[in-house]
Amino acid sequence: MSGGGVVKKRGSAGSVGPEAEKMLAGAGAGGPGAAQENGCLASPGAGGEGVALQRSITLVNGVAIIVGTIIGSGIFVTPTGVLREAGSPGLALVVWAACGVFSIVGALCYAELGTTISKSGGDYAYVLEVYGPLPAFLKLWIELLIIRPSSQYIVAFVFATYLLKPLFPSCLVPDAAAKLVACLCVLVLTAVNCYSVKAATRVQDAFAAAKLAALALIIVLGFVQLGKGDVENLNVNHSFEGTNLEVGKIVLAVYSGLFAYGGWNYLNFVTEEMINPYRNLPLAIIISLPIVTLVYVLTNLAYFTTLSVDEMLASEAVAVDFGNYHLGVMAWIIPVFVGLSCFGSVNGSLFTSSRLFFVGAREGHLPSLLSMIHPRLLTPLPSLIFTCVMTLMYAFSNDIFSVINFFSFFNWLCVALAIIGMMWLRYKKPELERPIKVNLSLPIFFILACIFLIVVSFWMTPKECGIGFAIILSGVPVYYIGVWWQNKPKWLLQLIYSTTVLCQKLMEVVPQES
Repeated sequence: MSGGGVVKKRGSAGSVGPEAEKMLAGAGAGGPGAAQENGCLASPGAGGEGVALQRSITLVNGVAIIVGTIIGSGIFVTPTGVLREAGSPGLALVVWAACGVFSIVGALCYAELGTTISKSGGDYAYVLEVYGPLPAFLKLWIELLIIRPSSQYIVAFVFATYLLKPLFPSCLVPDAAAKLVACLCVLVLTAVNCYSVKAATRVQDAFAAAKLAALALIIVLGFVQLGKGDVENLNVNHSFEGTNLEVGKIVLAVYSGLFAYGGWNYLNFVTEEMINPYRNLPLAIIISLPIVTLVYVLTNLAYFTTLSVDEMLASEAVAVDFGNYHLGVMAWIIPVFVGLSCFGSVNGSLFTSSRLFFVGAREGHLPSLLSMIHPRLLTPLPSLIFTCVMTLMYAFSNDIFSVINFFSFFNWLCVALAIIGMMWLRYKKPELERPIKVNLSLPIFFILACIFLIVVSFWMTPKECGIGFAIILSGVPVYYIGVWWQNKPKWLLQLIYSTTVLCQKLMEVVPQES
């Protein structure tokens, strides 16, 4: 492990010589005239205030980001992954609850991390702080290359499919049409995020509320059905019939459940933009995760009141079949809410992904352009556009899911490393301010569970994990050429500089000023 201090930037792919750095940083040095002359816009801040991302994310916004990012299409469309492996409704509900508790433990550890290392960037920032630049760069490499853009495109594609389904009631939605609408979804949300942080958080708030309203409707209908009786799936004598007790099956059920809870750590990617993060970050986590856990368990309970195990396993969209049974002519409400849920999830993911790449560029691991901000809109325009472009590239892929499967272990590896780092910082830097400090048994339990999940991944899918590990290692030469290599040829530095200034002028962005 490297020292716990901030890692010094190396010469990155976006680095230039002293003269160029002076020019790119120019807005704060000379006044408006000098800044314009140097090819970048001056800071608009009055009274010496610099251009920077503002602290505008409230507690409610933070709750909406976590809830809205976790709850995507999965709970509406395919909550059957857990049931298929568990074998019975009883064990499936137990797994859903256990995965929620597990996620709450991890989120509490991240609440301590986020208030100890109060930088945006989430896992990346924590790995950088504790382990140094190379491991952090590899995390960033996989996030920007595969994990973030592919997951965003998949959710946008599901949104497009549900939006277009009424136009194709008796056949499959054409791929080309769904891809076009998915791309439009990404472009519209990128435009909203570029225009205003406040607009992006309002979209997130509205769509998080919409998806909770949809799930509340399902839960209420489930309780009405429960009140009528005759719910064989939930009968004490039958609810555990068909339970799979094989360790491998139970582990796969847990994996499916944890995948549905993915996103519980996303608020840590925007810590620097939170109002009073020392209070609001842990509070948002403490409010959000129990809500999501309760909603997930009760929603699955509602499904079991109406659909048999075989019907659920055969269903292409469980919530839609549930709505068809209960809502009659109003059954269209459920597909609409599925689409709204996906739309909100894409917005939350774009918002947090752009901050990850913004922080990566600020640390010298990505081109410096991505760490720049629009001086009037105060949004990270270049990193948002970069996130959008990377996401749209997956429209040309016909097999995204297999790519994601290569990295089933990677997320848990990074989370485990971050929490090990938290424990190391307790030992190495006890003087750091820690507004929240979790009981030591929680991180120990969580780390052991993560190690178990990683080992099981390699045991059950060795080929996929091997390919994923090879792709991760492909970032090593990129790091040494783009980041570690400082004495780049003058012509290359000039090319990087000219390209950066051109893009800076086109986007009208300036470097962040503290």
